[in-house]
This record gives sequence, C-alpha cells and structure tokens, in this order.
Amino acid sequence: MSGRLDLVLKCVDASFRLDRRGRLLSINQWDGGVAPRFYLMRTADSVICRFRADLPDDLVSHLEDLCDQEPKGEPPGRLPALYGQYLDLLSSHAPVDRIGAGPHYVFTRDVPPSASPVAIDENNAHLLRGGLEAWLPDVPHRRPFMAMIEDGHAVSICASVRISDAVHCAGVETRAEYRRRGHAVNAVAGWARAIRSLGATPFYSTSWDNIASQRVADRLGLSLVGVEFAI
Repeated sequence: MSGRLDLVLKCVDASFRLDRRGRLLSINQWDGGVAPRFYLMRTADSVICRFRADLPDDLVSHLEDLCDQEPKGEPPGRLPALYGQYLDLLSSHAPVDRIGAGPHYVFTRDVPPSASPVAIDENNAHLLRGGLEAWLPDVPHRRPFMAMIEDGHAVSICASVRISDAVHCAGVETRAEYRRRGHAVNAVAGWARAIRSLGATPFYSTSWDNIASQRVADRLGLSLVGVEFAI
C-alpha cells in the first residue's frame, strides 16, 4: 500500500466512529453527529467505501459490488461514475434527504503564514465573540484552534474537527465582512504548522459548491488526494 493511500485511509477512518466490523456509528467529533449511510472516497488509483452500521447486509453487499466497478487509474471526477445506481439502491432502503461531495486535499509542504494566527484556548476564547461565538463550545475539543485577529476579535478560524493520532482534518470559517483578505489562508497555514508539530498530517476538505474554500486550497498549494461522496 502506498504511503499516500495509507494516509487517506487513516483520514477516512478518523472521520467516523466505527464498530468492530468497520461500519460507521457516528461522526468522529466531540458532540457526535449522524454518519452518512454510505461514504465513498475515490483517489486516482483506489476506491474506499464505508457503510453505516444500521444498513442491511444484503444492501451493503450490493453497494460493495458497485464500488468494485468504479473506474480506477485516473483522476476522480466530481461525482462517482455509478452515482445513479448508488442513489437508486439507497432510495429503495429509505428516502435520500442529503448528498454531499467535494475535493479532499493534503498538505505536502510547509506554508508559512504571511501573518501569524493566535492559538485559541479557554483563556482567550472571548475573542470569538462578535461573529464566531458558535465555535465557543468547540474550543476545548477542537485543538489546535487558530484564529486571525482584527479589531480585537477573531475574524477567521481554523480548527481540528476530525482528530486521530495520525491525521487532523480542518474546519474553517471567516466572518463575511472580512473575507477575501487572506485571513483564511493564514489561519489554515498556521493550523497546518501546529498539526505538523504534533507529528500528524493535516487534511483539508470542502464541497464542490464552496468556491471560496477551494481558492484557499489553491493559494496554499494543497495537493488533491481524493474526492468524497456521501449519502
């Protein structure tokens, strides 16, 4: 197994809490969250699929057969080649109410921020007030937690929203009135440095419709490693 594929597998598994069979129980975050019924990660040469624990075994078997038919050996497209068939199978089990898809990136080099973010903890969490206070409950649980500060308040943050010993996955938000000023790029760059100092690998993912987030990945020179798809 290549080193990069091994890292992607670790990132997928860090995203969820799993049962003994490797089935999805919940999202891997401090306050839980409902896992998707079906999760697919496609890389240039591999297909990784996961299934929620409450799916019937016969449905899982059919989905696994489809996953085996996904094209390999080429850059993954925006949606799986067998998208419609996954949707049909899962719709036959229960209504489909949400579909997610987007690129998944990894840092391949150190990117020094042009302005340094501040590490947020319980002692300075008040800086999140004024626009990013929804993140206050996360401060003890999503570290490293980095913020760009302007006018005495946090204007952009990047925190670890999925965590394992091997990998951390980024969660990013910038206040609307401070966007397009490079704050998110600096927050993410500072966060990635903090992750590397822990001996872990930083990952960054987004959705296809979040163009601003994709621009952040581009400005940081991140490497596309796969495309996520979840129902």
